[in-house]
Amino acid sequence: MAVLTTNAAADPGLTRPRAALIMVALAVVLTALHYVGVLPDVLYRLPETMIPPFAKWLDVAFNFVKDDLGLLALTRFLTQGLEWLLDITANLFFGQRRWPYLGPIPWTAIAAVAAVVGYYLGGWRMALLGGGVFVWTALIGQWKIAMQTASVLVVAAPLAFVIGLGLGIAAWKYAWVSRAIKPVLSVLQTLPFFTYLLPAVIFFKVGPTAGAVATTIYAIPPMILMTTLGLQKVPHEVVEAGHMSGCSRWQLLRHVYLPSARREILVGVNQVIMLSLAMVVLTAFIGMPGLGAKLLAMMGSFKLGRSFEIGVTIVLIAVMLDRMSKAWVIKQPEHFVRGTPWWKRHILLLTGIGVFVFFCVVGQFVEVATDIGRKQNFSQGREIDDLMKGFLGLDWVNAITGSIRYFLNVKVLIPFRNFMLSIPTPAFILLIAAFAMWLGGRKQALLAALFFSLVALSGWWDRSVITLYSVISAVTLAMIFGLPLGILASRSEKWSRRVLLACDTAQTFPSFIYLIPAIMLFGITDVAVIFSILIFAMVPLTRYTIEGLRTVPEEMTEAADMAGATRMQKLWKVQLPLALPTMAVGFNQAIMFAFFMVIIAAFIGTQDLGQELQRTLAGTDMGKNFVLGICVSLMALTFDLTILKWANDQKRMLGLGE
Repeated sequence: MAVLTTNAAADPGLTRPRAALIMVALAVVLTALHYVGVLPDVLYRLPETMIPPFAKWLDVAFNFVKDDLGLLALTRFLTQGLEWLLDITANLFFGQRRWPYLGPIPWTAIAAVAAVVGYYLGGWRMALLGGGVFVWTALIGQWKIAMQTASVLVVAAPLAFVIGLGLGIAAWKYAWVSRAIKPVLSVLQTLPFFTYLLPAVIFFKVGPTAGAVATTIYAIPPMILMTTLGLQKVPHEVVEAGHMSGCSRWQLLRHVYLPSARREILVGVNQVIMLSLAMVVLTAFIGMPGLGAKLLAMMGSFKLGRSFEIGVTIVLIAVMLDRMSKAWVIKQPEHFVRGTPWWKRHILLLTGIGVFVFFCVVGQFVEVATDIGRKQNFSQGREIDDLMKGFLGLDWVNAITGSIRYFLNVKVLIPFRNFMLSIPTPAFILLIAAFAMWLGGRKQALLAALFFSLVALSGWWDRSVITLYSVISAVTLAMIFGLPLGILASRSEKWSRRVLLACDTAQTFPSFIYLIPAIMLFGITDVAVIFSILIFAMVPLTRYTIEGLRTVPEEMTEAADMAGATRMQKLWKVQLPLALPTMAVGFNQAIMFAFFMVIIAAFIGTQDLGQELQRTLAGTDMGKNFVLGICVSLMALTFDLTILKWANDQKRMLGLGE
């Protein structure tokens, strides 16, 4: 009600809600005319003759840049340097026969060093986590595939860090760079990952090299944003002190700005590591060996036990990297009194070198300390597989999952999808524009209409609508489960902490992992797609509901208590309205996650844009690949811009700041 009143006061003519209502009415009229059969075909779907051949134009442009301008030759030249780095890491991590012919490093040495690093960052618990994850990986028989993944990760993540840091400094220093880079970053953050993969394959060959390039590009945007944010937040007094000390521009950057922005830069490093891990797992689709490829193969052959074990390993590695990098963010530099011996100041470094050398020497004499063979590992994949299949084969389990599948498919999902497909294209665009007008205003409505009109002109309208149907269905179901869970958890400090910890942990999981329980329960069906998106999207919804309700000022709830409000009245009239701006961030993230996940779910066999994108990976159709990727990006950007605008408006109106 507060929104309506404010908007009406600000715009006494055609208010936002009234304009939105007119657009909805027009959409209803167009749809009704189509249902009674009097709407011309040209107003239902654009005829193919009116669709511009964007894909062909892009192909011509790409071929010109690739062949005539010599970009392919340049990237192949750069590939040699990258391949050299990847050969070194491949030799050291899993013993590929390449220079420097020193590997593989024994698993015991890597686990011991991880434990020492963990102790340095966070004490004994972190040491146990760091060392324990590598011990698990070795004992469960997944060491080699984990090291194949790690060999690319250790090249891609530092590259993304260096490039992101450089571009972040440039965007902070020069306003024109910042203006040029922001829209590119917005598009990059909403592009489906398949759109990163095909150019990487064409320009950098199939396999680890293309995987490293795609992973690096995918992980760069958060590093740029966090670097810029950190440098902008450096206090003016600190900079003045640097000037008064006679620092040159380089010294000011090196000794004043970067150390002061350390925390934000390290948060960027955390994001780079997590996105790199998520992407390097997904590069299995372009032939990159490792954990992702093995998981893809196991899920494809419905080997649930092995899929589960690999999934646990990926999750443990993700949690370890996340916890360690976050510990690095909050760890303050240690200072020693003048005259402290060098070995005392670097005792943990020396310990790390010592245990590394010790286990390398032990590995020369004890084979199991270097490599655990197939017959020596403790994998229980086959037994878990039998157990899961036995459980899923129980009559009552089949009855429950079958009922859910039937109800959702026949009563909810298929009718909803058919309804969305039955809406004429102009009416659909009007409905989206009305949504943007109601929440964001005229600018957002115009952008929404423009973005969806471009999607219609792409020639992939029906596939785009099916993509949107999956996103809306899954996010709606996620709200039904996630919001009550968040509200209930927020009533208790103890449960808030527990659920937030679970959400934090779940957000570190690479998205591929969410397919495992979906396939286990519902097989390879549409319901499995919706279920995997649902559990992925539920995490931010629950998290931001708790955060929003916890940040409601205590004096407001006390005022409601003093006014005699019941618990429900307090929730509906005071807490939820004040928490909505924060909860909107959760809605936005849930929609972005859903767009990301629906493309990955193409692996199950969907009929949306993800399926078409996956098909492009088998060829060299870059024009089509980019058109499909831009369609997903435009739809995601529409919701992103609209919801964030509404959240910022609400925060400003409530005096909460942005």
